[in-house]
Amino acid sequence: MHVVVVGGGIAGLGSALSVARNGHRVTVLERDNTPMPDSADEAFEWDRRGAPQVRHSHAFLARLRNLLREHHPDVLEALYEAGATEMRFGDDLPATITNFERLPEDDDLVMIACRRTTFEWVVRRAALANGLVTFRTGVVVDGLVTDGAVGRPNVTGVRLADGSTVGADLVVVANGRRSALADWLGDIGSPTVPESMEDTGIVYFSRFYRLRDDAEFPPRTGPIGGDLGYLKYGVFVGDNRTFSVTLATPVEDDQLRKLLADPIVFDRTAGQLVATAPWLDGRAEPLDPRVHAMAGLLNRRREFVVDGEPVATGVVPVGDSVLCTNPLFGRGCSIAFWGAHLLAQAIEAFPDDTREVALAYNASLQAEIVPWYLSGVQQDAEARRVAAALLAGDDPDGDVSDPRTFQRAVFRDGLLPAIRTDATVLRAFFRALNLLTTPEAMIQDADLGARVFAVWQDRENRPPEPAMGPKSRSDLMVLIAA
Repeated sequence: MHVVVVGGGIAGLGSALSVARNGHRVTVLERDNTPMPDSADEAFEWDRRGAPQVRHSHAFLARLRNLLREHHPDVLEALYEAGATEMRFGDDLPATITNFERLPEDDDLVMIACRRTTFEWVVRRAALANGLVTFRTGVVVDGLVTDGAVGRPNVTGVRLADGSTVGADLVVVANGRRSALADWLGDIGSPTVPESMEDTGIVYFSRFYRLRDDAEFPPRTGPIGGDLGYLKYGVFVGDNRTFSVTLATPVEDDQLRKLLADPIVFDRTAGQLVATAPWLDGRAEPLDPRVHAMAGLLNRRREFVVDGEPVATGVVPVGDSVLCTNPLFGRGCSIAFWGAHLLAQAIEAFPDDTREVALAYNASLQAEIVPWYLSGVQQDAEARRVAAALLAGDDPDGDVSDPRTFQRAVFRDGLLPAIRTDATVLRAFFRALNLLTTPEAMIQDADLGARVFAVWQDRENRPPEPAMGPKSRSDLMVLIAA
């Protein structure tokens, strides 16, 4: 089979690598002109206008690491050789965790600390080394080619912006959250692609840093981020002594949005936040003078199988082209690579039938990945409600009859303190965070529920939870004023 992959990001590279290693010929068409650099640091300078998020913080979760360990161990080793490191559950635990004992399952609970550009550089090298992958950069795809048969369209390749075509037995569209695949399908007469869309309600800002030669990372026994309601934030370790800080504001907060685009204000703000302040105490210097911003962040899901049939055969979407979620959850890269793996499995099961490929792949998505999308949509809806109340000067927990008030109270005064004191709760929380369980797993576990509620019921007998930053937005504005 000849597979054409449109897009050379995480989803496209994961698809190319997995499909080629199963013996199929692959052509990757990437619109950005990104020739292969010689090092991870040179890859950070890639001009990725088609994927501006590459210079933002990224998490490479245990789900992704385990896929590499089990199916591409050489790629995992190459990442470590390129400067990526492991973050293993059980290391750097806070002193308040007193009942930790390492379990066999903890060997699966390992994240990769890495910049996205480094990850892409390593995976692209591995794909090209296979010998069955051709990578063409600076190539713009602007449509699909069909066999012209009557009935539901059957895609046989892609049309390029210069008018030429590239034939394929299967087209994998991995060109991101702004993918024009639905329009391309409409142009060839396919049924309408159903789409659901919810605004995440945030704008986020990121900046990368590298430790100075004589400096080390601060202790990592404390929190790595926080949610103040009016501001969300986190710090992410990268490869080769790099790290990044991300700050996210509600979409409606025009004033704070404008301020955080300024590098001086960005650093000053991060210096006021509990989890990020130690990282910006002079031990590091920026890798880039700019602050990178991203807006228009949507939870979007597109359905390419309708009423039990693909809207077209010979073409499937992967990664953000089929569903994308709030980047602050840190799931994007892992879900993209996971989806590519599921697609490769479907191709192996039905190498001569692209209809069955689409159906098998869609069934896997619905069972394994879509629940995480739906969970994220629910969490974003609650976050938008809280942020809107705070921005208006209202108390988001003022209505005690609202079930959401109780849920927030249990989260704040039950779950959060429990994960700082109980290794069993912390392990379950991190397994969910790393996509190793289902979104409902913690709620459905009676023992975990009892542990969390015991902590919640004891809330009056312990000090208030520590603040993760300035109590109010107005307090922050005073602190960061020039």
